[in-house]
Amino acid sequence: MNNNMHTIEERNVAMPIGKIGQRRQVVIPKKIFDALRLQTGDFVEVKQVKGTVVIKPKKLVDADEVLTAEQRAIIDAGLAEAEKDISDGRVSGPFDTLHEALGALKSAKI
Repeated sequence: MNNNMHTIEERNVAMPIGKIGQRRQVVIPKKIFDALRLQTGDFVEVKQVKGTVVIKPKKLVDADEVLTAEQRAIIDAGLAEAEKDISDGRVSGPFDTLHEALGALKSAKI
């Protein structure tokens, strides 16, 4: 255990405690870090709740990866059409081989 990590016993459970560094940095214990599948450079939300500090992992989405309302409408319409095709029995397969799938596509009446 490094100099910044210690444990205290609270309600018969060992609780890791950290030390705040000179630049307000807090070390998250490895066990917790790994359990939350965090990675160096990940973002976290930090807020004060009833005299405590709550650190919550956050995933940020790149603005370029967000769909516009028009793009979302096109995708939703396509999904609705596909679900109707499935419920109406307009499906093929399953296929055991690529050759079978290609044969079905070639003979399909579209």
